[in-house]
Amino acid sequence: MNPEMMEALQALATDRGIPIDALFAALADALETAYKRTPGAEEFSWVTIDPDTMEIRVFAQNLDEEGEPVGEEFDVTPKDFGRIAAQTARHVMTQRIREAERDLKYEEYAGREGDIVTGMIQQTDARYTLLDLGRVEALLPQAEQVPYERPEANTRLKAYIVEVRKTAKGPQIVVSRTHPGLIKRLFELEVPEIADGVVEIKACAREPGHRTKIAVASNDPNVDPVGACVGARGARVRMVVNELRGEKIDIVPFSEDPVDFVKKALSPAKVNDVLIDEETGTATVIVPDYQLSLAIGKEGQNARLAARMTGWRVDIKSETQIAEEAAYADVDWAEGEWIVDEGSGEQVWRPAEGGPAVSAGEWVEAAVEESGDAAADGEDDVVVDEAPAAADGEDDVVVDEAPAAADGEDAVVVDEAPAEAEVSADVVVDEAPADEDAAPEVVA
Repeated sequence: MNPEMMEALQALATDRGIPIDALFAALADALETAYKRTPGAEEFSWVTIDPDTMEIRVFAQNLDEEGEPVGEEFDVTPKDFGRIAAQTARHVMTQRIREAERDLKYEEYAGREGDIVTGMIQQTDARYTLLDLGRVEALLPQAEQVPYERPEANTRLKAYIVEVRKTAKGPQIVVSRTHPGLIKRLFELEVPEIADGVVEIKACAREPGHRTKIAVASNDPNVDPVGACVGARGARVRMVVNELRGEKIDIVPFSEDPVDFVKKALSPAKVNDVLIDEETGTATVIVPDYQLSLAIGKEGQNARLAARMTGWRVDIKSETQIAEEAAYADVDWAEGEWIVDEGSGEQVWRPAEGGPAVSAGEWVEAAVEESGDAAADGEDDVVVDEAPAAADGEDDVVVDEAPAAADGEDAVVVDEAPAEAEVSADVVVDEAPADEDAAPEVVA
């Protein structure tokens, strides 16, 4: 082989980014396939290429009855492969180069799951979006896209690598815009303290397109983790928000104490107290009445994100609800259970302390009778109290209404209706002068 072939292989290796050894192996496979296409070719043969002199030799061995090579190897290098063999070599060489490129691309992205890439949007439809990463294309499925986010063609987009698949057509890279890891990678790009390991993102909870909560901690007591992520006048976190198309981000300090961590996770709501139940994994949060809606959030969003970030089941209650539950717990309730009577098939109440079972109808009748007895007792009390009042009222009417009669008949007639025998006598005596005085005035 002439030096021009060597130069062509080196130029091809540089252009395609393929190692020169891989090209030599592909050339050897192509020549071996071409030799076997020639008439009279040995069944067991192989091709060797000297990288220094570029000398190509074909060697072969004989096979026994079982198909195993036996004897010494011998040189079967042909003088000319021929036109058909040359075409075959060219085809195989091209195929091997493509395979080498696929393997190289796959190895480039195989270990990059969890990394972030920037691509140009090429194509968008209802199923997926294609991102051009340069040498390869990434697939952004519809399920991994943020709701209501409309990617525009020929715009740059950052995405999170979820999976790298090896297929016959090359590596298939699946990326995501909804993965919580995208938030961590974006903050690593914008916050040097996170990239250096001084500040760590301990927990992250996200509802793509709406809100994200992250908990950060500092390994250096002189570095404020929240301030480092926010930046001067919010410059750092603003860059992340802009990349996420306006998604809101809450940054809270991380705490090893579950009570303190749950309180901070529910910010901006103010929390009075947190009761932790480790057996059920529930954190009961007590907030003021005016902070209840803020703690729960829009459609429960704040509570959901806090629960995902802390790992506790968050149950938010107001001070009024806690007081009502405490008062409810102090009430004495009948202990027992409702069962089905085998004879009648009705539900009956069986007291826990024993005794006959009571049906629902008997229970209602007993309650009605008890309320009726209570009402009767109330009426008796009223009668006893009102009897003296009535007697006293009669005396008061007789004494007080006598002067009123001199002023006019209306007052005497209206107020003297309850007064019976004694009052009527006084009225007759007092009304006579009143009639005489009124008569002249009527004539005039």
